Amino acid sequence: MPDVTAHGSGSLLASVDHIIYVTPDLNRGIDEIEGLVAVRASPGGQHLGLGTRNALVALGPTTYLEIFALDPDQPPPRKPRPFGLDDLKESKLIAWFVRGTDLLRLREEAVRRGVPLGEIRSGSRQRPDGTELSWQFTDPRSLVADGVVPFFIDWGRSQHPAGNAAKGALLVGLRAEHPNAERVRRMLQQLDLALPVTASSDPALIAVIEGPRGRAELR
Repeated sequence: MPDVTAHGSGSLLASVDHIIYVTPDLNRGIDEIEGLVAVRASPGGQHLGLGTRNALVALGPTTYLEIFALDPDQPPPRKPRPFGLDDLKESKLIAWFVRGTDLLRLREEAVRRGVPLGEIRSGSRQRPDGTELSWQFTDPRSLVADGVVPFFIDWGRSQHPAGNAAKGALLVGLRAEHPNAERVRRMLQQLDLALPVTASSDPALIAVIEGPRGRAELR
């Protein structure tokens, strides 16, 4: 299970590593986020071999918003891009990541408790300043409960990306909606994560972000 206990909104937000906003075009996504929270995302980098790239907005010292898009400068990857990006038409908040350690053990315990987290993978990208970042995470192609159940990530020795991301925003709330809310809540309880989930016809992840112009909801 995570190396944090998330009983209450403050503890939950402290466990959030980053949230993922997928968009058909990176510049479009950057403009959309700037229009919503009045902070312009900084360039992140390319995920070589994955066919994607990103831009970032810090949402706290160790929390950030990742704007995630396909990369037209890379050839199409052998496997489909994560989060349905290949067929995406509209931008949306699709998933969230929680910080964890000993991910192999964490995943094994989660699966034993009925939460089908994806296999542990390794990832990397190069920042614009040439710094190489690397991490381990549960496979982002294995979306659980439409992204309401989070992925887990361990940055190891890499510097946390929030430190070099655009500043001026703060994550102040996170909740979700799902057609099978009770089942999703049970899975989150098995992970010790107190994310509020209410019943709705369509799944959604909703972040409340404080920016220079006040609070805004991103979904």
